[in-house]
Amino acid sequence: MPPTHAVLPAGPDFAAYARTHWSRLVATARLLTDDAGAAEELARRTLVRMCARWRGVPRDDVDFHVRRCLVRSHLRPLRGRRAARRRTVLVLRMWEGLADAEIAQVLGCSVSAVRAHARHGLKEAGDEPVRLRERYARAVEDLVPSEVPLAGLQTQGRLRRRRRLAVTSTACVALLTPVTVALLSVDRIGGGAQDGASGARGERSATSPVRVVAPGERVTVGPGVRVWLTADGGHWSVPDALPQDDNHLPVDGPGGAAAVSARADTVQGGFFLSGLFRGLRGEPGRVEVRTGDGTTTAKVLVLAGSPGWGVWYAPAPLPGEDMKTLLSLGGDERIVTVYDASGKVAARSDREWWRI
Repeated sequence: MPPTHAVLPAGPDFAAYARTHWSRLVATARLLTDDAGAAEELARRTLVRMCARWRGVPRDDVDFHVRRCLVRSHLRPLRGRRAARRRTVLVLRMWEGLADAEIAQVLGCSVSAVRAHARHGLKEAGDEPVRLRERYARAVEDLVPSEVPLAGLQTQGRLRRRRRLAVTSTACVALLTPVTVALLSVDRIGGGAQDGASGARGERSATSPVRVVAPGERVTVGPGVRVWLTADGGHWSVPDALPQDDNHLPVDGPGGAAAVSARADTVQGGFFLSGLFRGLRGEPGRVEVRTGDGTTTAKVLVLAGSPGWGVWYAPAPLPGEDMKTLLSLGGDERIVTVYDASGKVAARSDREWWRI
């Protein structure tokens, strides 16, 4: 289930972005590393990595992906050092001007963790926020980055992309070879019916509605709707402004009763149905949602390593007339049902869900 967002073309657009943002990237890297030479190298590595996957970068979210790549490239060799993460949070907040929720997306952590890093970082720096901003500005005011090494970035980016494709192709061959051998063996034995059943199972697996995402990974799931998950809850944004409590739904701890929420948001083309399920003892099998035309299988996003909860959403906006049908249902109707991996009902949405 790949994201449905538009993507950027390769080539000239990357060159224009690199020329325009090189100085800013070097300045941010300078504040992260506290070393002028290391800053340019960090900015260079970041743009090489972005060039390698430029075709898959969302058109409306380039800065987020570049910033996340810059930060992760900086923190990767410093894994486990709290001082580095605290400094990164302060730079993103004071220099980049990001809100705590945005910083959490970049780092792939919770908002509370960001605030804790900021609190301890300010205490260690011994400065008020205003003075720290001024200190950052002074640190980069005399910084004169070298000219962007565009030719080298594009050359190394292409090489990196080819290596990644080669590794992926090799891995696919290694995975598919045993399957091919097994299918040929079944065919020799005369298991035509078994082969057909195996093909059906493979087809269902290829079209599974469940997608595993990384912490903080943004996924476009509908018109103007982006979803991301972190280690302590589900987050999503819609075109209309929502109360703060709706932007972050905490997840019950282990042993909590399974539950699923449902909500409808106005989007282009109708109403977007989505919700959060939690408390499952294992991976979800599927989520079904009632619509005006009957029952449809929802799409599901779960966090890697945390299969007991996630976000479900209808595959397409619900037309207004179908929404009226849902609203006219009796109070005992539950429109969302979550099934576990064995096919048993794990949770259902509350009655009168539209009043939640």
